[in-house]
Amino acid sequence: MIKAELEFQKIYDTFRPRILAYITRLIGTHEAEDLTQEVFIRVNQGLKDFRGTSKLSTWIYRIATNAALDRLRSPSFHKMTQETFSIDLEGREEDKFIQFQGRVSPLDQQLVQKEMSRCIRNVIKKLPEDYRTVIVLSELEELKNHEIAKVLQVSLDTVKIRLHRARASLKKELENHCNFYRDERNVLACDLKSAIKQFKESD
Repeated sequence: MIKAELEFQKIYDTFRPRILAYITRLIGTHEAEDLTQEVFIRVNQGLKDFRGTSKLSTWIYRIATNAALDRLRSPSFHKMTQETFSIDLEGREEDKFIQFQGRVSPLDQQLVQKEMSRCIRNVIKKLPEDYRTVIVLSELEELKNHEIAKVLQVSLDTVKIRLHRARASLKKELENHCNFYRDERNVLACDLKSAIKQFKESD
């Protein structure tokens, strides 16, 4: 029993920050802490039956994804999100989704990044849940397609189709306001057109 408790504590300490960030990106900040706790209760309860047929991280992400999707589909969540929904993509060093390229001061760059973050956040929260989930897993959690397929328990082709459609939806909306591209590391990024123009004119 003590060994099992120590094993769970190690898993909890290792994965909790990542799962909290992941759930926050899917459902927003309002209930992320509570749902993360619920996920690790399920992890603790399921450890005895975990056979290692998939990676531990994949198994935990699957539990977290199912919990988040259940929450997204609940009537009470839809009612709550009419006024309070937000996805937290700001203030996280590990987020590589939003990047700014240009000659601006550090303070100006922070302002531009905040504006871009809001832009992308607002688009992501409008995506259908299947697209939202696959985009977050791919672009923010940086999982490979085959890992996403295992997390979502769908085929690799389904993952590719969802990613293609989700990225197309994002691009269509964002290109109206941003220079949308992939950087040298193949990370999704954008330059906010109006902000860049403003800062260039002020140089």
